[in-house]
This record gives sequence, structure tokens and C-alpha cells, in this order.
Amino acid sequence: MIIKICGLKAVEHAVKAAQLGADLLGFVFAESPRRIKPEQALAIIRELPPTVRKVGVFVDENPQNINEIVSFCGLDFVQLHGRETPEDCRKISCPVIKGFRVKDIGSLHRLKPYTDCVDLFLLDTYVPGTPGGTGKTFDWSLARKASEMGRIILAGGLTPENVRMALRVAEPYGVDVSSGVETGGVKDPAKIEAFIIQARGKEDVRTTG
Repeated sequence: MIIKICGLKAVEHAVKAAQLGADLLGFVFAESPRRIKPEQALAIIRELPPTVRKVGVFVDENPQNINEIVSFCGLDFVQLHGRETPEDCRKISCPVIKGFRVKDIGSLHRLKPYTDCVDLFLLDTYVPGTPGGTGKTFDWSLARKASEMGRIILAGGLTPENVRMALRVAEPYGVDVSSGVETGGVKDPAKIEAFIIQARGKEDVRTTG
């Protein structure tokens, strides 16, 4: 089970998340309160250990522009969270995480055309007019159903308080959190630590200082 901490904007928060055992760190290059410029992301990524995977989050961006940012920042994954087609996914120069907003079981049918062109699916909560990062949960049993089509990262409203229950219900390949580890819209190291502890099901997590 992998843990992704998304929407990072400060080097100290990214380094702390890596020290605590996060597997993936997400940097948002799409329109969002958590948006970051490639130059800012690169400055953070340079301080991270090679063991943590770096993810760039994009919404309906030109694949060529995405690939330029992948190369510039040294990203390991791209997360596409808009209306990207399977053909768009195939144009990306690194492994792809395709995000989908889940409203009901009918939402899962949209995953099928992507099963042979993406590495992971990320399921977030459907909120009209919002591509993701809503901080709201959906029916986690749908994520378990979706695992029939590929490896699922569960997102949407996860917190240190509910992630264990979410894991029991959804049995995902991984979990993703952003607003659930923030205080006042800023990443909170204590909440990041609590989330990872709960997600790992342990009373402590690894640190390197």
C-alpha cells in the first residue's frame, strides 16, 4: 500500500513527508490554490531523497508542455485530472496516473478505455465544476469495485481520522491526501505524520532526522 501526499508547496513539508515514509509526493501545476511553478517544484525536488517518487498534477494540459515539465523537474509520474483521452495518456513520457471523479457506480465505466494506457487510477469525489481536491468523500466500496480494472489510489476527503476505515472498505493500492493534512490551507507536519501512522496501521513511522 502506497501513500501519496499531494499539493506540496514548501520544501520543509515535502522533506518531512519523505522522512516519514510517504511514497509519492504531488506537485500541482494546474489551476488550484496549491498550484506551483516548475521552478519552485524543482527547488523542492532537489532536496528530496531519490527513493520518493515525484508526481506532477495537470488538468487538460498540452502533452508536449507536460513532457517539458517532466524533463525539467525530473518527475517520476504524471497525474492527469481532466478530460484527457487515452491517446493523450499515451503521449506522456513517464508513467501516468489518471484521475476520475466518482459520483456513482456509473462513473466507473469511464475507466475501462484507459486500462492499457495508464499505470494507476486515482479516484476522487465528484463535485460539479471542480476537477479534484474537494476534501469530500465518496462511497469507498466503489473504489474496491474499480480495482477490477486496475490499481486504485483512493482520494477525496481522507484524513488521519478516517483513513483506516477507508482502507478497510476500499482495499486500494494506495491513498492520496491533500487538504486532510492541512491547517488553514497550509500543510501541517503533525497531520502528515498522523495520517501516515494511521495509513500504515503502526504506532510510529520511520524518520531520518
